[in-house]
Amino acid sequence: MTTNSDTATETDPGYPRHWEADVVASDGGIVHLRPILPSDADALLRFHQSLSERTRYLRYFGPYPRIPPRDLERFTNVDHRTRVALICLLGDEIIAVGRYEGLPRPDGRVESAEVAFVARDDHQGRGLGSILLEHLTAAARENGLRRFEAEVLVENHQMVRVFRDAGYQVSREFAEGVLHLEFDIDPTERSLAVRDSREQRAEARSVHNALHPTSVAVIGASTDPSKIGHAVLANLLRANFTGPVYPVNPDARSVRGVRAYASVTDIPDEVDLAVVAVPAAGIDEVMDSCLEKGVTTLVVVSAGFADVGESGVVAERRLVSEARAHGMRVIGPNALGVVNNDPAVRLNATLAPDLPGAGRVGFFSQSGALGIAILAAAKERGLGLSTFVSAGNRADLSGNDLLQYWQTDPNTDVVLLYLETFGNPRKFARLARRLARTKPIVAVKSGRHSGPTPALAASAARIDEASVRALFEQAGVIRVETLAQLFDTALLLAYQPLPAGPRVAVVGNSSAIGVLVSDALLDGGMELAGPPIDVGTAARPEEFAAAVGRAIRDDPEDGTAGGDAGGADALIAVFVPPIAIPGAEYARALRGAVAGSDKPVAAVFLAAEGVPAELSVAREDGSPGPGSVPSYPSPERAAAALARVSRYASWRSRPVGEFVSPPGIDAERARGVVARLGAEHSHRLGDAEAVELLACYGVPVTDFRVVSDADAAVAAAEGLGYPVALKAIGDRWRHRTDLVGVRLDLDTPSGVRRAHADLARLTGQSEVYVQRMAPKGISCVLEIIDDPSFGSLLSFGLSGMATELLGDRAFRVVPVSDQDAASLVRAPRAAPLLAGYRGTEPVDLAALEDLVLRVGRIAEDLPGVRSLVLDPVLASAEGVFVTGARIVLGPQPTRHDEGPRRLS
Repeated sequence: MTTNSDTATETDPGYPRHWEADVVASDGGIVHLRPILPSDADALLRFHQSLSERTRYLRYFGPYPRIPPRDLERFTNVDHRTRVALICLLGDEIIAVGRYEGLPRPDGRVESAEVAFVARDDHQGRGLGSILLEHLTAAARENGLRRFEAEVLVENHQMVRVFRDAGYQVSREFAEGVLHLEFDIDPTERSLAVRDSREQRAEARSVHNALHPTSVAVIGASTDPSKIGHAVLANLLRANFTGPVYPVNPDARSVRGVRAYASVTDIPDEVDLAVVAVPAAGIDEVMDSCLEKGVTTLVVVSAGFADVGESGVVAERRLVSEARAHGMRVIGPNALGVVNNDPAVRLNATLAPDLPGAGRVGFFSQSGALGIAILAAAKERGLGLSTFVSAGNRADLSGNDLLQYWQTDPNTDVVLLYLETFGNPRKFARLARRLARTKPIVAVKSGRHSGPTPALAASAARIDEASVRALFEQAGVIRVETLAQLFDTALLLAYQPLPAGPRVAVVGNSSAIGVLVSDALLDGGMELAGPPIDVGTAARPEEFAAAVGRAIRDDPEDGTAGGDAGGADALIAVFVPPIAIPGAEYARALRGAVAGSDKPVAAVFLAAEGVPAELSVAREDGSPGPGSVPSYPSPERAAAALARVSRYASWRSRPVGEFVSPPGIDAERARGVVARLGAEHSHRLGDAEAVELLACYGVPVTDFRVVSDADAAVAAAEGLGYPVALKAIGDRWRHRTDLVGVRLDLDTPSGVRRAHADLARLTGQSEVYVQRMAPKGISCVLEIIDDPSFGSLLSFGLSGMATELLGDRAFRVVPVSDQDAASLVRAPRAAPLLAGYRGTEPVDLAALEDLVLRVGRIAEDLPGVRSLVLDPVLASAEGVFVTGARIVLGPQPTRHDEGPRRLS
């Protein structure tokens, strides 16, 4: 499809194509936003004629029945700088317009503009005014404007509310029925929070629409049971979907006894969700009919798109572009489908014939092929699901959308993710960090060594393993390596409370298995609340239950065996059935003993996996509910699941963390420095330039001089003050771990001369650094690392050959909170050296955290800083001293999670 904007760049090189965006409106539908063009004149006239007299009066302060030719020329011909107009489109029709007109000062400069917008009556209430305001302010800031003004009739309550709720500090003046509003357009903490809140509600609504359809059409519903269209229809009917189901098949009168229609446009009622099961070659015709019908969501289970190569990628992008242009969302292509187990919906629009029972676990899977196996495994283990979405190629709707939905979904308490790629990892980090504070997230991230599948690579951000680890750790996501570990962890989270601490009691009828459990717990970083309690193989069910009850209640009274479980935060019960003694009675006894406990309990009933009926606390429909005890087939799996849950509980109990800005930061000055030095091409800053940029963020570098002979070295040392260090020029010598290119603690002129001569012989050049000695301390390295998906990561570690050999570095994704900074400097395995190891004096960790926050601000404020290395940083009780810095500037990476709301 060729659009006006496709040819705009050919006729108008100043057209800001990067302003174009697909945005989710508050009702979950999609609108396309772009700058206005002269060729939009006819569409603008139609738009104006569609407005009611009342809407035109509120916008233009009086009757304005038609747009005169002179005004039409002015409205559609803008310079995209001091005069900007944006339009929201549904198909080819304009449904909203927003614009600003610059207000020149007496000296001709334009720093403020008057802003206004209007939406078609039938699209008012969809949040289009807020969307336009977000994008207009972003465009204005890009063009150097600082302030907006608006004239609004006092009875125009909707418009007043848009400005009032935007999060800016708005000043008001009232005269003759008109409100004059003014506000600075620089983002504020509140305006960003408002943006994120609106984004969450809108994207959650779009997923809600997909999971709560009132009607479903299956396009390609074959009469052949071997075809996928037939399978989807059969599963919808088998699940007893609460709304009407319409098979679409031009060659059949009915499918599975349900009347069929030749086209979706022939269906007499509205269609919310269409499941597309036709070959990729026929997708254009299907799209046309769905657009005409007004379908809101497409689930494309057909393959043959990005999964087959470049031609498929083009077809897939065209599919999504067409769907979004007409307000639709797409799940897939190559998707397994969607499930909603809510009894009020009962939706199984997938290829999977058997579903797990209803539960409170949401599951998102990128893989359609694995979807059926995932659903079967969940059912086998007794793990109930609230919703399930398999997005396949993830061309449009993604895991981030599901995180937005589950944030406020009252039917979901636990979130499971099977991920192959990240489309927008910065956004994922932000959403996951927020969601995990209230609902645990367990994720399998495949492709750790091989990368994503070809179908997903086209829409994926490449992200290395260190970045994934940092992202999950910061966001509180429970990372697992396999699907078995995913389900092991999910069972405990779904049915048992979180532990208050790491102490675990072990009760069983086998001392050997008890020892295995203890070893596995200690290996996982847990603590034993006492020796394992062995009730003996001859213990009756009531004796087994009594021992479990005492352990879970922290009752020191124990007349059966081996000590107490004082202060337990969790319990693992082990039962090995003796010959000819069934375990069912023991399982029921265990369930009764722990009923109502606020501590998590896991069972190791060997050979039993999941939630057997004897350990289940059944819901009304018979599925396991809260209080059910998950069973594991081995001690190691039970202990590992409990350890993962305990680490998550510990993360969740920590303070949320604040994104504080340390004092003494001058970001505007720093941006000016970067602009002056240039970041169009990658280049390394000189020493003086690096010092100047770091000074903008309150990061001083220990005083130094660059000299070219021994006499100058002595003069520099005397000027700096003894003792000094001499360092060879060039990273080859200066940053070696054996310090071959460095001479330290020089406190006499003769010592300086000898050191200069040594370095000159070593390097073959006479130029060296002379630097004042910093206080002795532990040498550390703090870096900004360029990551193509995130833009920047922070890396921290202690200096030394062993550290480099073992890769003992910790990473954090920017932005970093104060809690992130505190955890980063304590994360390396060698970090105990900083806290005072074996009686040594602790370093000033607060100063080290402050340095991390400052460098984090550099990474966030200055995306043109593609690399920064502070090496070495000497940390001691006296503070933190930066003695070396290297900075590389380069072209800014694209940050999809910044600026106004938009879909990728």
